[in-house]
Formats: sequence, structure tokens, C-alpha cells
Amino acid sequence: QVSLVESGGGLVQAGGSLNLSCAASGRTYTRYAMGWFRRAPGKEREFVAGISWSGGNTHYRESVKGRFTISRDNGKSTVYLQMDSLKPEDTAVYYCAATAGQYFDSRRERWTYWGQGTQVTVSS
Repeated sequence: QVSLVESGGGLVQAGGSLNLSCAASGRTYTRYAMGWFRRAPGKEREFVAGISWSGGNTHYRESVKGRFTISRDNGKSTVYLQMDSLKPEDTAVYYCAATAGQYFDSRRERWTYWGQGTQVTVSS
């Protein structure tokens, strides 16, 4: 069992930055690949980024490549999403997730554990 709690969301102007955190608890946390998803108003939840259990491999959706960076600190049981050059279309609720499968799997049903989400709003 893994419990996830996100933080760090907020309101930012276009071009600004935010750093999301996801605190994980559970003895088996380090066995899981971790990821971030988001759900914009009126849209489906979509994959944003994933990171392997070791942190050595990452994968991003095309629209955030070069702007977002996912990382993890297993000593602190925390996953991060650094978001730079934010755009209004990045506005969404951002969710942290964990999977025993592949870090690059964008299918929501493959991710077992979810946080409650944190709101990110980017104004133009």
C-alpha cells in the first residue's frame, strides 16, 4: 500500500514556474515507478511525466518536454515536478501516481495509487 499527498500548486502567470511535490508513505514505495497526470476542465486525465523506481529514467508527454522536469528523492520518499515556462493550457488539477509497471505507460488504468490532486492555474 502506498499513500500519496501532493502539494505546491497555485496561481502563476504565464511564463512562470511552480514546483510540485508528492510525499509518499508505505514500505514498498521504492519499488514503484512514479508519475504525474493532470486533468484540465472538461478533459480526460492525461499522462504528464513518469520516472523509474531508481530515478534513472524519465518520460514526458510531448507538450511539456523541455519545460517540465520530474525527479525523485527516495531518501525523502518524495517525487517532484518542476514546471517552467508555464502556459495557460497547463491549467489543470495535477495528480501524483504510482505503478508497479512501466514508468512510461500513459494508460491511467495501469497506475495503482493516486493522490488527491493539487490545482495549478496559469493566467495569461
